[in-house]
Amino acid sequence: MALAGVRVIELAGLAPAPFCGMILADFGARVIRVDRTTAATSLDTLGRGKRSVAINLKTTEGIALLRRLCVQSDVVLEPYRKGVMEKLGLGPRELLTENPRLIYARLTGYGQSGSYATAAGHDINFLAMSGLLSRLGRSGERPYAPLNLLADFAGGGLTCALGIVLALLERTKSGKGQIIDASMVEGAAYTGSFVWKSRSIGMWDRARGENMLDSGAPFYDTYRTMDGRFMAVGALEPQFYTQLLKGLELDAEELPSQMSFNDWPELRRIFTERFASKTQAEWSRIFEGTDACVTPVLSFDQVSSHPHSQERGSFMKDSSGEEWPRPAPVLSRTPAEPCLTSDLAVGEHTAEVLQEYGFTSAEIDKMLAAGVIESKAVKAKL
Repeated sequence: MALAGVRVIELAGLAPAPFCGMILADFGARVIRVDRTTAATSLDTLGRGKRSVAINLKTTEGIALLRRLCVQSDVVLEPYRKGVMEKLGLGPRELLTENPRLIYARLTGYGQSGSYATAAGHDINFLAMSGLLSRLGRSGERPYAPLNLLADFAGGGLTCALGIVLALLERTKSGKGQIIDASMVEGAAYTGSFVWKSRSIGMWDRARGENMLDSGAPFYDTYRTMDGRFMAVGALEPQFYTQLLKGLELDAEELPSQMSFNDWPELRRIFTERFASKTQAEWSRIFEGTDACVTPVLSFDQVSSHPHSQERGSFMKDSSGEEWPRPAPVLSRTPAEPCLTSDLAVGEHTAEVLQEYGFTSAEIDKMLAAGVIESKAVKAKL
């Protein structure tokens, strides 16, 4: 796989950093998640393809152990607030001194500098501070955060993974590592670059929820069908809009102009009534094979059984039968080969990993007895 041979130390966290680590693991990196010894279980649902080492970082021996793992790796991925790793003596300055090739990725909400650097927050806060949240929502309603996707995962985990891959590529030229300051606020804002840049061409002149791409336009929205399901409409261009009207059996001559903003409420009323007259399956058959840009809004239960998903193998199942999306994008020569085993247990691979990093069985047994590490390999296999 593309990242085969890359060693990654991921400090256990929630959501963004685990997603970043999972991406790296899916594409071949050997990702080791460092868990706390006091953690009975992990809340990380994105542990696919990783291995878990449980270390007591409240001991000097545990800190020394983590240092050794870090400096023998290619990447360190840490999700803590600014200053936490420095207090442990494991900041980037210390570790890069020992291993100048190390890539030290710091994934936080507000970044490593600025007055908010040490502040707590979640996706909705980071999205709010990026400016994007002000543009999301229906007309006349409050700004609406669409799940915790834009900041946590697009602007956070995915953007950080890109930074790591860029740093790995650059290292092949310079032979040097570097520090990655991945701010979810800035990552979300960067993801929204089109929104920022397209303001100059008048795409967002109207209030929130009244523009062409933010649910303002009746031809770019979702509609309820007779059976309580929904269809998504994205008929922006005139030729696609013509196909939409044809599928809905509407005469363009009897309707207001597509781009008549003042008539959009009336068009929406007409579309709403028409879509409510048939089931989702019926509308799907009507628009199948057309360029109307009309598709069913598929539920998690529906999506993997859709013919297109099946033809491409877009979804996979792990050993426990749980379904999840296939890693994307698909590389022609070195595609991702994700691990199909179920989620890992905390400390499941402690002894195995430490042996790979040069520790003897006697050293491992000593650390186990002293409570520096925990190994749950036996329990994990039961």
